[in-house]
Amino acid sequence: MFRVISLNANGIRAAARKGFFEWLPSQSADVVCIQETKAQIQQLTDESFHPAGYHCFYEDATRPGYSGTAIYTKHEPKKVVRGYGDAEFDDEGRYLEVQLGGLNVVSLYLPSGSSSEQRQEAKYRCMDSFAAHLAKLRRRRAEYIICGDWNIAHKEADLRNWKQNRKNSGFLPEERAWMDDVFGPWGYVDAFRTLEQEPHSYTWWSNRGRAWDNNVGWRIDYHVVTPGLAGRVLRTEIYRAERFSDHAPLIMDYDWPASG
Repeated sequence: MFRVISLNANGIRAAARKGFFEWLPSQSADVVCIQETKAQIQQLTDESFHPAGYHCFYEDATRPGYSGTAIYTKHEPKKVVRGYGDAEFDDEGRYLEVQLGGLNVVSLYLPSGSSSEQRQEAKYRCMDSFAAHLAKLRRRRAEYIICGDWNIAHKEADLRNWKQNRKNSGFLPEERAWMDDVFGPWGYVDAFRTLEQEPHSYTWWSNRGRAWDNNVGWRIDYHVVTPGLAGRVLRTEIYRAERFSDHAPLIMDYDWPASG
């Protein structure tokens, strides 16, 4: 079994204060993918940010306190890839990849477009360039798990109030059509949906109102996998017993050797 956890931490130091690093050892994860670290590596000197038993990698945004990704892996990578080749978004620390041999794992943080029209246009630019990168990955022999916050709810079942959000970033027709391509002609699989799921399974909740308490959420965090892993998902969990962030940890177990 191979366990992979993904979490948008909305600030890794904030998640630490909320108990994330006390919880993590109990999960025995092979790989942990974190997005939106909002920190520079020199700010993470406390040993909690370098969990025992893991090789730890951080990819910071050039802009302090913004974006950023991280990966903790029990298995020493054969190679670490920082960025996917688009300078605009690589400067924001949105892509980090560990190559473990037959299985490679990515921590991905696609942009949100909710703050302004300019950021929505940036999101579209990122989607365009990342599509080319997804095509490149499919030409490789290794299997991929691309974990993270894709900032798009794909289907109506992926957000509670879908009718009210049809004109909002994260559920726009163009964004959903792009995800149709990811899970269609581009050949990737939404690993979470390969198993039967309870209704109203979400990974992000607004801090407004009582969205968390009432489970008025969105599923925007994914494990996007190559076809060779589609039939290997053993278990999925959205962990809500504690709250480390406005996102919940997305935990998946795969039928894959623990060596990676």
